Amino acid sequence: MSHEFLSLDELALQLGRDRRDLEKLVARGRIPGHRLEGGWRFHPAEIRYWLEQEMRGYSSDELAAVEESQHSVEFAAAAPLAGLLTPELVEVPLEARTKRSVLESLLEVAGRTWQIWEPAALLEAIQEREAVHSTGFENGVAIPHPRNPLPQALGSSLVAYGRTLSGIPFGAPKRALSDVFFLVLCRDSTTHLSVLARLGRLLQGPGFLDELRAAADPQASYRVICDADARLSGTAG
Repeated sequence: MSHEFLSLDELALQLGRDRRDLEKLVARGRIPGHRLEGGWRFHPAEIRYWLEQEMRGYSSDELAAVEESQHSVEFAAAAPLAGLLTPELVEVPLEARTKRSVLESLLEVAGRTWQIWEPAALLEAIQEREAVHSTGFENGVAIPHPRNPLPQALGSSLVAYGRTLSGIPFGAPKRALSDVFFLVLCRDSTTHLSVLARLGRLLQGPGFLDELRAAADPQASYRVICDADARLSGTAG
């Protein structure tokens, strides 16, 4: 068996879920698994994509459980986004009118950190991910990211944020337009899933999106995000 595959026990540990519950779900075809060598085996890339799609419908508590099960060393547990989203990684307004120009503009913003080593490879990977399934949501938010981590293209994991002055077609359900964008670039799956879960919890927060859309410049936008992040962690002043 390839070392790339996870056993059922390893999957349960990684997801923080009960082994018996996962076994029932995979037997029903609810989780992508492979019956090999007398037991279930799971490919990390398939599990990551499955979990990403599942998380779109998770409650805040369910997202918190996902976040708790992932232990990234790239940010402080007290305020996960604060270590990945710095003031220079915020652009409001974001000058873009098409899906491609949003991605290109966000990568330029991310490049301010000098941590983007292969921008062309990242852009291609993000576009490939979007071709599989748009990262846009009905609420006008999109969270573009590569389908698989690209550690060779990044110096460190980061999140870039931008808001366009009007909504653009980004492939969201029901043809909803998108104007709020979080570009997530991570060097490993654990950090990636942690960030997605954290962002999902922020976006479910009462009034968060309204505050974000009311923030007129990068400084105000950055404060809104960091304050909400701190409130989730119970570290707000």
